[in-house]
Amino acid sequence: MDHKLFEQLQKEGIISAESAEKVRVISANRLFSVHWELKTILYLGVLLLSGGLGILVYKNIDTIGHQAILAAIALGCMGCFYYAYRHKLPFSREKVPAPNTLFDYILLLGCLLLITFITYLQVQYTVFGTRYGMATFIPMIVLFCTAYYFDHLGVLSMAITNLAAWMGVSVTPLHLLSQNDFSSFPLIYSGMLLGVLLIAAAWLSDHKHFKAHFAFTYSNFGVHVFMIATLAAMIATLRYGYALWFLLLAGAGAFFMQQAMKKQSFYFVFIVTLYVYIGLSLLIVRWMSEVVDDTIGALFAGFLYFVTSGISFIVLLVKMNKKLKKA
Repeated sequence: MDHKLFEQLQKEGIISAESAEKVRVISANRLFSVHWELKTILYLGVLLLSGGLGILVYKNIDTIGHQAILAAIALGCMGCFYYAYRHKLPFSREKVPAPNTLFDYILLLGCLLLITFITYLQVQYTVFGTRYGMATFIPMIVLFCTAYYFDHLGVLSMAITNLAAWMGVSVTPLHLLSQNDFSSFPLIYSGMLLGVLLIAAAWLSDHKHFKAHFAFTYSNFGVHVFMIATLAAMIATLRYGYALWFLLLAGAGAFFMQQAMKKQSFYFVFIVTLYVYIGLSLLIVRWMSEVVDDTIGALFAGFLYFVTSGISFIVLLVKMNKKLKKA
């Protein structure tokens, strides 16, 4: 609120001293939003409730019984989906807002219970036998349908994670690098294919105007998975073949950069530039290790490269940020 403007209006006699005082009181007691804080607490509450119930069941499984646990999980899951179905707004190709504050969290809890139920069935009763892919394929289909039907980005992320698990790739932020064997080329190819599929899904969502707000989530997963898989291919390839993988990385980086500039997204500009910089550094370091015989000279050249390239990387990002703000 512009206090100087009201003081000027009071001096000019346009508003009274009482009115100016009311403005100052209202400004001093102005409400502030805790929307995102509450949303974060509610999301954490759902996750903690789901995790806490799992621990409670695990510690008392001998006294509760498997059938009783499965029945309780199924009832909870059906209750959450019934609530979501009764309160949802009509379906639309565009973004549909949640009908109330609790809607998103109850639906998310229902999806977590669904995955828990299917996993429990497979682990305890092996209902899918040795066809382990079915244990991820069925939740994946249900989660994708749920995400689109109820318009829920959190459920969409869970569906993409299940799709990746079905293809043998882990895409959660904590497990993306630690639980993937990127020295295996079949896994690398699966990661690249998954990345291309997700980027294509983002493009279709955007250009067909069908849940266009899902495009960011698809792109976020797709760019990370594809670029990491390509970097892994550079590392796993022996001799000079890694240079060909760098060309693919650079070409993909140019495409993603063009899309990021079009969308004016500094986040994608940053991550794409970072991945290409890592690939370029890997290319130069591997080339130097194979060509340069002088160890001291190679170390000095490497140190010089990382200092100059690191500064250039930061300067480039600053310029790109300014360019995006001016656009």
